[in-house]
Amino acid sequence: MSLLGSLVLIVFLSFSVVSIDANFEKGHAFIVRVQNDLKPPEFSGVEHWYSSTLRSLSSNPLLTAQQVDELKKRPEILGVFPDQLRQLQTTRSPQFLGLGKTVMPNGLISESDSGSKVIIGVLDTGIWPERRSFHDAGLSDVPSKWKGECTEGEKFSKKLCNKKLVGARYFIDGYETIGGSIRGVIRSARDNDGHGTHTASTAAGRTVSNASLLGFASGTAGGIASKARIAVYKVCWQDGCADSDILAGFDKAVEDGVDVISSSIGGPPIPDYEDPIAIGAFGAMDHGVFVSAAAGNSGPSESSVTNIAPWITTVGASSIDRRFPADLLLGNGSIINGSSLYNGGPLPTKKLPLIYGGEAAEEPRRPDAKLVRSGSPAAFCIPGSLSPKLVRGKIVLCDRGMSARAAKSLVVKEAGGVGVIVANVEPEGGNIIADAHLIPGLAITQSGGDLVRGYISSTKTPEATIVFRGTQVGVKPAPVVASFSSRGPSYGSPYIFKPDMVAPGVNILAAWPDGLSPTELSDDPRRTKFNILSGTSMSCPHVSGLAALLKGAHPDWSPGAIRSALMTTAYTHDQEGKPLLDDTDYKQATVFVMGAGHVDPEKATDPGLIYNMTVEDYVSFMCASGFSSASIKTITRRRVICSESQKLHPWDINYPIISVSLDPSTKSKTRLTVVRTVTHVGNSGSKYSVTVRRPKGIAVSVDPKSIEFKKKGEKQSYKVEISVEEGGEDGAVIGSLSWTDGKHRVTSPIVVYI
Repeated sequence: MSLLGSLVLIVFLSFSVVSIDANFEKGHAFIVRVQNDLKPPEFSGVEHWYSSTLRSLSSNPLLTAQQVDELKKRPEILGVFPDQLRQLQTTRSPQFLGLGKTVMPNGLISESDSGSKVIIGVLDTGIWPERRSFHDAGLSDVPSKWKGECTEGEKFSKKLCNKKLVGARYFIDGYETIGGSIRGVIRSARDNDGHGTHTASTAAGRTVSNASLLGFASGTAGGIASKARIAVYKVCWQDGCADSDILAGFDKAVEDGVDVISSSIGGPPIPDYEDPIAIGAFGAMDHGVFVSAAAGNSGPSESSVTNIAPWITTVGASSIDRRFPADLLLGNGSIINGSSLYNGGPLPTKKLPLIYGGEAAEEPRRPDAKLVRSGSPAAFCIPGSLSPKLVRGKIVLCDRGMSARAAKSLVVKEAGGVGVIVANVEPEGGNIIADAHLIPGLAITQSGGDLVRGYISSTKTPEATIVFRGTQVGVKPAPVVASFSSRGPSYGSPYIFKPDMVAPGVNILAAWPDGLSPTELSDDPRRTKFNILSGTSMSCPHVSGLAALLKGAHPDWSPGAIRSALMTTAYTHDQEGKPLLDDTDYKQATVFVMGAGHVDPEKATDPGLIYNMTVEDYVSFMCASGFSSASIKTITRRRVICSESQKLHPWDINYPIISVSLDPSTKSKTRLTVVRTVTHVGNSGSKYSVTVRRPKGIAVSVDPKSIEFKKKGEKQSYKVEISVEEGGEDGAVIGSLSWTDGKHRVTSPIVVYI
């Protein structure tokens, strides 16, 4: 029986009676969650019981909408919801995080033995097991708690698993049921996409010398928890990741005995009781498994963050101090800094003709056409949009978007162009991502793109060249929050703030499969054992690896304790001590952009105090937030009766960020009191005092102002009274609260919506 206590099954829904969504006219796959412990004894198993239930409704394997409604009324049915496709959220970073070659005697690497007793479950596109990142030389035996298996399949034998890659499974039923493309599918845990191999090696890859992408970022590559064991759950395929497959992956990962689940998968933010990732993650948390998930790549739009359930650790992306500089030299003498992973022959020092893609369209131009035809296919260098006659022998400026960045260089090449410039457009701003272009090419910022277009319009003979400068380390400022990283405030509740933190996710070098080019373009003949990718998909496994190290150092810590340690010790200043910046506009990053801040692994090893959270805490929060008993049961598989006599407040959830909403126009809502409980995790007694940085226009008082702990594991509660001062402005204001004993500083951001 599944450890998560419920059976996930897939059924078709026929809309002969149209009463739900007109988009499902031809039928749609649904996920049906059944409560296992309600199975009558006369049935041999839950599958037999469920099949009998369906036959009692109809002899037709396709259910009508009315029959689905009838299913929902049955006590054994926890939930019925559509099966949908979700998308993936796509060497120096360990050193950048302070996990370098020098191992401190009491540091995180030493205390955890690099996570050797911890198992990370990776839900992704599978793995390329032959990579050196997954060898098991020198590793101890597989932890005895491991109950999983190495599932054989196409091009994948059991022998490929070892003491490093301890398990591999694949889940495709849901994907096939909802019509995902099976062209080129490898029916096994083998990765032919690259994403899963990259994330797995980022979290827990072994150290590999002489690693690089085409000579860039050369050196020794290694994952965060280099001795942690990896279990792979392939739930994502060519067109995406089916909710039912994701749920099945969560279920098996917990049953197999993983300690951490890394999920660089996301979809649009929806209520927790309708979100299969949130439901699967709750079951994992209930069994002591830490779940790290990508915040999404929809920044810099507000409220774009995904994976927002309070029991998930949600990770945004930031840069490290390494970049791959390239310069665009314009004919007027201007130099525009950019970034590139192009490794071919250089352009001539003599400048070449320059043209904007929007002015090089295949279709005839009107005589009165304006220069900047932004929004046209040619402006984005979409396949087939450029005129060879206008492009041949020239460098082409392409707007970012509408197609893959590296694919634009192929379009320009096929039209006869000799170079490509990919310019950010609104709202990407200043965050540029390096690509391994097929012809000389680079990425530039939004403001840089504006300068190039302005130059082109100012002369009849615009010209330029590109100079490539390899790999640069020690870049300042660093880190910087990536503009693509999804932002808060999170959908749903003002009392849960996402993302929780940021971690390295820009230009990350990690392992890559055979037979796949670095650009993933079929016309790209290059092959490499490592690739450089950017996205919150890359930041998520960094935190998964850190969670494995913390679990190894502190086996008794809960998922909530691990997240708290990472959040309350996070920093909000760069390596020069200046405030962290947002790459969108290079202004100071706020809690909406970076959550509690950037992870600081060594400080998280010894946080002093933690804000722990249990299943009961999450249930109380759901009750206080007005969730129905049915919705709570869908998530928790428990029958919960929310009592008004409990007088629960949603803002009292023991979260490391304090987030509240006040309304000065309503007397009863001009002030409130927040309660938090901290647990002492130090080895000796200690006394903490509080300091507060007040949000503008807000009065904050803390009681008590000092807390004394005599032993490890002792808990103490405190109250924070928050009120609006006269003349306070509308909007969101930000402050912080810190407890310190002279050695530790335990910080919680304060966010007040007025």
